[in-house]
Amino acid sequence: MTTQDMQLILTGGALGVEVRGLDLRNALSAETVHHLRAAFLDHGVLFLRDQQLSEVDQVRFSRYFGDPVPHVREQPDRPIPEIFIISNVEEKGRPIGALGNEEIKFHSDLSYMPRPGSISMLYAVEVPEAGGDTMWANLYTAYETLDEQTKTRIARLRAIHKHPRPQQNPPVPASHPVVCVHPETGRKVLYVSPHLTSHIEGLGAEEGQVLLNRLITHATQPRFVWTHRWRVGDLLMWDNRCTMHRRESFDNTQRRIMKRTQMFGDEPKGDLVTHPTA
Repeated sequence: MTTQDMQLILTGGALGVEVRGLDLRNALSAETVHHLRAAFLDHGVLFLRDQQLSEVDQVRFSRYFGDPVPHVREQPDRPIPEIFIISNVEEKGRPIGALGNEEIKFHSDLSYMPRPGSISMLYAVEVPEAGGDTMWANLYTAYETLDEQTKTRIARLRAIHKHPRPQQNPPVPASHPVVCVHPETGRKVLYVSPHLTSHIEGLGAEEGQVLLNRLITHATQPRFVWTHRWRVGDLLMWDNRCTMHRRESFDNTQRRIMKRTQMFGDEPKGDLVTHPTA
């Protein structure tokens, strides 16, 4: 499929763009992939409606943006190991996927790892009638709208990131800069979250928690957030290097089945390191 088939429609929110005119069961031209990558870097989230994807299709599309790998969390053997199931559905008394139906607070995927998630994709197979919406926060604008005094204060700080389930964490806790530089755009982002950031290094517990709470409250203001209401056939991809997201809870009697692919990036770099601008 060619670039002429494609339309980009802004969400009108703090980030995100809808892509129309592409059937991801078909191979994409190099020009189309180039424009998709540019839109992705500009807007942080891309989504396409009404897709009818096999797991092979999803993995192939993911490869236009990176190298999808099996998720770090274990799941039963599956035909396509790069596909990770997110679901509240049980079969024969056992969950077919992970993450259930409860709220998941704002986070950037896998920030508790030394090399966190870079790009994530999620394909909707079944969705509940209500609830389960996903919200994304723009961490570029969250950083850019901080006052200069705060920017100076946090420029050299680092934070520890941990998963709430201890068994998910690496032997040495992940430490990342509070202010990171996106490796492709060169723009600074505020890299903390309520779900996975444990504490700020080098500050007393009370002082660090007050600062962390203030940064998170700032970053999750409605003006920085865009909400997606899922429909069957939606494919969304997001950039964990400049966004964080949360999921609303939903009625556990309602089925929700999503298929995810995950790419990983390099160790995040702080804002004092010089990076070329894309």
